[in-house]
Amino acid sequence: MIVSLIGYMGSGKSHVSKILSEKINFKLIDLDKEISRKNKLTIPEIFEKKGEIYFRKLEREALEEILASEENVVLSLGGGTPVYYNNMEIINHNSKSFFLRSSVGTLVERLSKQKEKRPLIANISDEDLPEFIAKHLFERNQFYSKAQFTVGTDSRDPEEIVNEIIEKLYP
Repeated sequence: MIVSLIGYMGSGKSHVSKILSEKINFKLIDLDKEISRKNKLTIPEIFEKKGEIYFRKLEREALEEILASEENVVLSLGGGTPVYYNNMEIINHNSKSFFLRSSVGTLVERLSKQKEKRPLIANISDEDLPEFIAKHLFERNQFYSKAQFTVGTDSRDPEEIVNEIIEKLYP
């Protein structure tokens, strides 16, 4: 079984997927890390040198490869992954998908502390961040909401979120 975690950057996908994979004893794959490893470049470097369209192509190839595997995997997806091609369809068809839903306020609070690590928001001022995130979320939510399950992350610790995912996986 493959368990896919989707959501906006800062929603907790990486952290939750790590705890979840340990708890249910599944292999952990972070899609962005997998793309970096295969291409021997960081995601910001791929964006800078080859552009976003090239990155989305690599992302799609890596996604298809992972979803075709027979392994038990917790897959942490990039925030933009569900938006491109028919990625959401193949994610839902080949895995159990969970949307980690976070409010704009929660995302602003988390992301303002890690802007330098996030190429998409690195150059956005703190005062413009809430509006940027709100707009972006509005565009992406139509894709995120296609996930089979939605789990709220506001004011919850990662353990609680993981337990809710496990309850939905094994009712």
